[in-house]
Formats: sequence, C-alpha cells, structure tokens
Amino acid sequence: MGSTSAENHGTEGVGRRDLIKRSAALGLISVPTFGFLSACASSGGDDTGGKAKAGKKTAKNPLGVNDTAGMEFVLFDGGFGKEYAEDAVKIYQKNFPEVKVKFSATQKIQSTLQPRFNQGTPPDLIDNSGAEQMDMGVLVGKNQLADLTPLLDAPSYDDPNKKVRDTLRPGIVEMGQFDGEKVWIFYYAYTVYGVWYSQKALDSLDEQYPETWDQMLAVCAKAKKKGMAGWTYAGKYPYYLPFSLYPMIGKVGGVEVLDAIDNLEPNAWKHPAVKACFEAYYELYKKGYVLKGTPGLDHIQSQTAWAQGKALFIPNGSWVENESANVIPKDFGLSVSAPTGLDSSDKLPFGTIWASGGEPFIVPSKAKNAAGGMEQLRIMLSEASSKNFTSKVKSLTAYNGGTDGITLTPGLKSGVAALDKAGQNVVNPRLQDWYVQLQKEKIGVSGLGEMMAGRLTPAEAVKKIQGFADEAAKDDSIKHYKHQ
Repeated sequence: MGSTSAENHGTEGVGRRDLIKRSAALGLISVPTFGFLSACASSGGDDTGGKAKAGKKTAKNPLGVNDTAGMEFVLFDGGFGKEYAEDAVKIYQKNFPEVKVKFSATQKIQSTLQPRFNQGTPPDLIDNSGAEQMDMGVLVGKNQLADLTPLLDAPSYDDPNKKVRDTLRPGIVEMGQFDGEKVWIFYYAYTVYGVWYSQKALDSLDEQYPETWDQMLAVCAKAKKKGMAGWTYAGKYPYYLPFSLYPMIGKVGGVEVLDAIDNLEPNAWKHPAVKACFEAYYELYKKGYVLKGTPGLDHIQSQTAWAQGKALFIPNGSWVENESANVIPKDFGLSVSAPTGLDSSDKLPFGTIWASGGEPFIVPSKAKNAAGGMEQLRIMLSEASSKNFTSKVKSLTAYNGGTDGITLTPGLKSGVAALDKAGQNVVNPRLQDWYVQLQKEKIGVSGLGEMMAGRLTPAEAVKKIQGFADEAAKDDSIKHYKHQ
C-alpha cells in the first residue's frame, strides 16, 4: 500500500453503516492502523493564535471562508504522492487570491502533528494516514475533531442544486461516524478487496474464474499439473486472508454472520458458514494447492511470486496494482474477482465483494481556519479534482463519478467491473478497524495463519478464534462498537 509498512495494512475509520445498502468504488489506498501506535492525545493546550473571522457566505463561498485568512494543509506522503493535493491547493488559491496556503507532505503524521494538537495549534486540514496515523478514537473522544456536517450539507462544487453529501458514494458518510450522527472523518479514496489473478494465466489453463468451491479445486488441480500453485498469500501477515475469506463467509451465510462477528457476539465464529469456509480454505493447504514456503513470505515476496506466475490467486486489496507495478508483466491481464462461494445454497449471489473507503481526512476542532479546511475538501470533491486523482494514482474517490474520458488501468478497470457486478452485494466487515489487535495478531496470525500452515485444524482454529473474540468482548479497556 504505497509506502506504509505491512503491519499497517488494511485498517480504516470507525463508524456505523448498513452493509448491504452500499455500493462502492475502488482505490489503491494507504490504509493504516488505529491501535498500533496509540496517540498520546491531550485535550489541553490553549489556542493562542486565535481563530480566523468568518467570511461572507455567497453562492461561490457557501462555507463562508475568510478570503484573507491563511489555510494550512498537511498531507500524508504515501503511495498516492502529493501532486493531486497540490493541484487542488492551486484551485483554492485561485479562488481566494489574497490567501496564503501553507501545504506540506510528511510520512510522520503523528510525531509532527500530535504536539501541535496538544498545544491547540493544529493545521486546518490533515490527511491522517500512514504508519504514523493518529488514533481517530482518541481524537474524537477528546473532542479534537470538527464535525464535517457543514461540508456535507454545503452545495457541491459543480452543482449548487446538489449538496456535497448527494454526490458521494453510498456509505462514505456512515464510515466517518462513531456513535451518533456527527461525521468526524472524510474518506477520500476507495479500495476493493478480493482474489487477484492474471487473466493471461487463467486463459493459459483454458479456465474461467471459479464461482463454486468444486470449480476452484478443479482449477487449482489443473494449475498444479502445469507446475503452478493455486494460491499464495502474505504468510507473515495472514490478516490478508480475510480480504477474500470474510466476504466468502458473508456470501455463504449472509451479512448477519459478519455483523455478529463484528459485534463480538458469543459463538459468532461457530456459525456453520464460518466452519464451511474455514474447511474450504484448509482444503487448499491439504491438497497442496498453496505455494510451497508461503507461510514464510511477507506481502512483497508473495506478490512477487504471484506476479512471476508461481501462483494463480492471491487475496489482496486494490493497492496491489501500484505496489507491485515494477514486477507485474505488461501482458499479465491484472484482474480481481469477488470470492468463490461454496455452492448454489449460498445466501448471497456470486459477485458479493468487500469494498470500503480509505485515506481519512480530518479538520481539527481547534483549527484556526476550519471553514478553509472544509472548503479545500469541497474542491477535492469536484469532478475535475476527482478525475485528476483517478488518472494520477489509479484510484477512484468518494465522489460518485469522475471516470468519463479517463483510460483506466487493468486492475482499476477490473475492480470497477467487479463492483458493477456486485451491485448492492458489497460488504464491509468492521473488525479490522474496530479491533485492530484482535483482527491482526490474534485472528490473523495466531488463528488463520496457523491453520493455513497446517498447524491447526479448521475446528481448532474456530475454537481458538472464538476464544480471542470472547476475551475482546470482556475487555473493558477497549471501546466496543456495534452495528446498529
């Protein structure tokens, strides 16, 4: 995922949402953890600098930005680069010619900005991403973030008759909520998770992507005969396995199974759908369809082996196109599919996929020019800025549109097609952002990783993981979230 480390892959904001009702788009995002580096946020500190006076609200300036007040924007300098943000800053400066905008990009978000939060002098807009992401829960809990509702209710940049919120992909607003209606985080990019493969390799086997598990096993058997493993994955970081395993569980048993898992309900992991999907994955190991040595590979090594044609399938997120660009051959035919199901008795149709927002932007409550920070985001949510982002970084944005006239890269094109196929059947398990340690170290490494290495049976893995979930449910030191 760009320049973030593997340990920080795959986590997003904390919020409530209706899983089924949301459609989604795609992104190559830098998705960091919340819990790994807990922010030492303090609500103390005086706002010595004073806030900018409100400007006059007009049709062109609906947020009432002070047209002479400075605006400061700090971006995470990751896989997306900084050009897209610099381009959006130029529009802000053109619209407010007397304003001085201070723009900077850093990978050290927390160490650079935490002291400024503590002193009450934070920037006006922050892309709070990367390995050094500040803990959102702490920032919200200490009232250090501004509610972004004024931005969402403002007229959109391109059409004054549409509010910003009416131009967004469904689910974006809910992802930025914690407990309640206020929106603290704005996710600008989108990612799709699933099973990634080479269309060229699949064609060479004269096969289609398998929709049932019997077909999956048949394709893997055929690949094995040609000297190619069916699967590989990030063995050192086996919390990549859920990118295809969780939506498979949702497909087989229904979204309510995933919700129960997220809610840490007793015996949620003992649902027959979970057991069936664990047994399906374990079969890949038992039949020798997993690339030899996979448990010892990190994400880059497994992606490289896959790109070299040593394995057919890999569970991953859409950042893989950017992250592995230097090893994926030009004629590879990079493609993504929703996970294979079990059979026709599955609750949801083939095409059910996991997709969600990422790249979280925040406006601090003590920002001198919060209206300016929100206006900068409003500009970024214009069709032109959205198209600029997509064409430069191979990712769609939260803006619902903005791909006309852009030549999509193979992975992005395939992701858009996968999302079109999914329709309303887009799931977003919240475990990985509600309970980072549980998801990564316990379920991922100690549960799924051990099972796929052959050191636990599926029944033992289910029992062990249920135990981890029960411990987390009883742990009063962590905040618990529930699907509403």
